[in-house]
Amino acid sequence: MISILGHRGGGALWTENSLAGFRNAIALGIDAVELDVHVSRDGEVVVIHDNTLERTTHGTGFVQDRTSAELAMTRLRETDEGVPTLEAVLDLFEPASTELFVELKTDAGGRAYPGLEQRVVDMLARRGMIARAGILCFVPEILETVRRVEPALRLCAPVVRATAQMHGGLERMLDRLDTIPDCLVSVERSLLLHAREYCIGRLGPTRLCAGVINDPDELDFWMTQNVHQVVTDRPDLALAARARHVAG
Repeated sequence: MISILGHRGGGALWTENSLAGFRNAIALGIDAVELDVHVSRDGEVVVIHDNTLERTTHGTGFVQDRTSAELAMTRLRETDEGVPTLEAVLDLFEPASTELFVELKTDAGGRAYPGLEQRVVDMLARRGMIARAGILCFVPEILETVRRVEPALRLCAPVVRATAQMHGGLERMLDRLDTIPDCLVSVERSLLLHAREYCIGRLGPTRLCAGVINDPDELDFWMTQNVHQVVTDRPDLALAARARHVAG
């Protein structure tokens, strides 16, 4: 059965990367949830997508320039919550059966946060979550570091048009990712529109993830394809599409 992953917790249904959104995603019963992490000025791992605060919060400036206490007081848009720590999010997922994929972001200068790979692996290990967790990152070298730190963790590389261009095209991007054994590859929908058969043929049902798919008709289509996972901001629609396919 094709796995359904709630992108940023299901960002079109609830405030993205919020505790309330993660609670709702777990209650909805989807297979997996994805979230994003940065590091605060005082070294805490915090859950937020952008390296700046303006888009998703009522704050301003770079995430890395704020302490975790300041971020906790920085209200997310459309909710009374502040920016959560990864530890607070893991409190929700530890007793649940939902898989969790943590995307490791880079700092405002595009650099890897020093030691973030080890820290996130250790946090997952302390809670016994290695077997149902994974790490995502756009940077292959960071994924390779995670593989060295904890070979049992699943890895996933998101591929968008910009990163494919940087590597000389989609084929060369996939050549690079083939050097990371068993790495899942989440290909964005705009690339899949032009290279669907190539991606399915090359990556197949064990590695190809399709994302981010939110349109009901597209979700229906991808639930009939030979892929491992569908990534979506609308996990409710994805569940309905999968149920129709299974029933049919």
